[in-house]
Amino acid sequence: MISPYLVAFVLLAYFGMLMLVSRITSRKAGNEAFFTANRKSPWYVVAFGMVGASLSGVTFISVPGWVGDTQFSYMQMVLGYLVGYWFIANFLLPLYYKLKLTSIYTYLGDRFGIRTYKTGAFFFLISRIIGASFRLYLVAIVLQIAVFEPLGWPFSFLPAVLVTVFLIWLYTRRGGIKTIVWTDMLQTVFMLLAVAISIFSIVRAMDINLPGLYETVKNSDYSQVFFFEDFKHNKLHFVKMFVAGAFIAITMTGLDQDMMQKNLTCRTLYDSQKNVFWLGIMLVIVNLFFLSLGALLYMFANHIGFAIPEQTDYLYPKLAIGGYLGITTAIAFIIGLIASAFSSADSALTALTTSFSIDILNIKEKPEEDQLKIRKKVHIGMAVVLVIVIMLFRAINDSNVIQSLFDAAKYTYGPLLGFYFAGMFTKIKVQDKMMPLVAILAPILSYLINIVARDYFDISIGFELLLVNGFITVLGMFIFQDRSNDETILTP
Repeated sequence: MISPYLVAFVLLAYFGMLMLVSRITSRKAGNEAFFTANRKSPWYVVAFGMVGASLSGVTFISVPGWVGDTQFSYMQMVLGYLVGYWFIANFLLPLYYKLKLTSIYTYLGDRFGIRTYKTGAFFFLISRIIGASFRLYLVAIVLQIAVFEPLGWPFSFLPAVLVTVFLIWLYTRRGGIKTIVWTDMLQTVFMLLAVAISIFSIVRAMDINLPGLYETVKNSDYSQVFFFEDFKHNKLHFVKMFVAGAFIAITMTGLDQDMMQKNLTCRTLYDSQKNVFWLGIMLVIVNLFFLSLGALLYMFANHIGFAIPEQTDYLYPKLAIGGYLGITTAIAFIIGLIASAFSSADSALTALTTSFSIDILNIKEKPEEDQLKIRKKVHIGMAVVLVIVIMLFRAINDSNVIQSLFDAAKYTYGPLLGFYFAGMFTKIKVQDKMMPLVAILAPILSYLINIVARDYFDISIGFELLLVNGFITVLGMFIFQDRSNDETILTP
């Protein structure tokens, strides 16, 4: 194990760099800079930074661990992302720029009514609070194990949580999204550097030359990409994963305030579209590197006789922090994990602040001075909420339950998918007061359908359950449509 003092020093130096970036980018930053970065961000900086935000700390740890059971099948979903990003660039972004939106959910208010609007924003808030808390929970555990426990701190998890959330609040409190655009770029660099160092360390330890790296991974037992057999039972089937990847990109990027807030900081629609295009290309390349790292980790573990953990998520951390790959790799792993987790969590805190301030509190209708005061209070309040939810995860102390909560948050994107699909591609008018009920019932019915399909029809449904969720939402909207006119037809 590496010294806790060394880990603490590296982290302080790392956050010192983030604070320097924050200080530079937050000069004369008001609400417009906090929410939209004055719409002056270079598209290539946004695109590169969004790679880290798209992957997150969960991906940093989990994707390499998946390789043992699912090989390179995840690439099928990543290829589906490209279709989703094409849809975002050609349909969603033109809509957002045309309406000059700060919060993307204000579109729902204009299209359907205030309750649909508030429901969409509420579902985003719940999703992001749970998702960001889960990612920070993982970071806090690493800090607890690597720093606070070795130093003999009592109740070491709480200090880890407080330090983690406080640092994020500190470097985002003034510049908001304007700061995050630049810090995410740096954090993506550190995350990818950690992967590169880990791959190099394994290659050197196993005496594999770099030119032979491709052939080594390709000829391993972990490199199958495409799966076409047994559509009914196999969750890894190409069609299921490719289609799911497309709709996951649409919902979790295109309909997510967190991700779209960065896109909307670009100067023009064309710049934003270039950002999304290159983001998709880079994600294909980066995920190939993550999966290659996973294959190498399994081969290295077998090479040294290291027992594969029952929870494969722990394989990368145990080999890296345990000293099996050297001190440089251990430090790189810590920084990479923090960078990947914070690149999604810091923007989540800003997006939560933006959505709550604009969608729930309607601060755009208040004087500029009052807006600033409210936004600062909401920013602090959201940080406190994250701490509370992380501590609740700790109180549950059951990884399966916590993972289930994280997975449940994904269900909330189904209603958003249904709302936007109906809004953009039909002329339907709805009974606005019934939309909260529709949005609540859709995920519940989707969950029940999943159970029935599995237990009674022996059908395996994976990520494509998102489509079921969205379809039920649209169906509910047609059931509770406003029948005061006869214009409910599909648009050409």
